[in-house]
Formats: sequence, structure tokens, C-alpha cells
Amino acid sequence: MYFLLILSLKSILSSVIGSSFYNWFQGTTGGIWFQKQVDRFMQHFAEKYDLELAKKDVKFRKQFPLVADRLDKLESNSHPCKELHEFDAYPKLIERIEKLEKK
Repeated sequence: MYFLLILSLKSILSSVIGSSFYNWFQGTTGGIWFQKQVDRFMQHFAEKYDLELAKKDVKFRKQFPLVADRLDKLESNSHPCKELHEFDAYPKLIERIEKLEKK
């Protein structure tokens, strides 16, 4: 029991000391330079791996799993492996377009 209490106090004190140190360090020249480097790296990392989009997609899939499944099915069917002229409805569609263009 005392072991958990000691670990909890150690964690709380470490976070307080770390926060105090950072508040002091961020105003120094080294702290400003370090923060710029961290921000630059995080921006590069986010752009490289498109993190915002991934976070939004995961959140959407958790909130709306059925809609996400429907979207996946629609996306898989939206790009058929056939060429346009191979579809049965292609000649009728071309005739209809030509009639509309004449009007």
C-alpha cells in the first residue's frame, strides 16, 4: 500500500517540477530555439504521415461504424475494373448525351 502511495507522490512531484522547469526554460534563448525545433519537427511529421486526416478518420469510424462500412462498399464499387465502353448501358447513354447536346 505504501509503495503505491510513494509512486503516486513521486509522479505528482515530478510533474510539478517538470512543469515549473519548462515554464522557466521556455523563456530562455535555448528554450525558444528548442521549442522552434520541436514545432518544426512535429509539423514535418504531421505533413509526412497526414496525421490530422488519420485522426479524423479513426474518430469517424468509431462514432459511425455502419456509415463507414457503407462508404467502404461504395468506394469499392465506384471504380469498376471495366472500361467505359464495356458497359451494357454505354450505347444508350451516348445516344442520350448526343440528343441533349443537339438541343
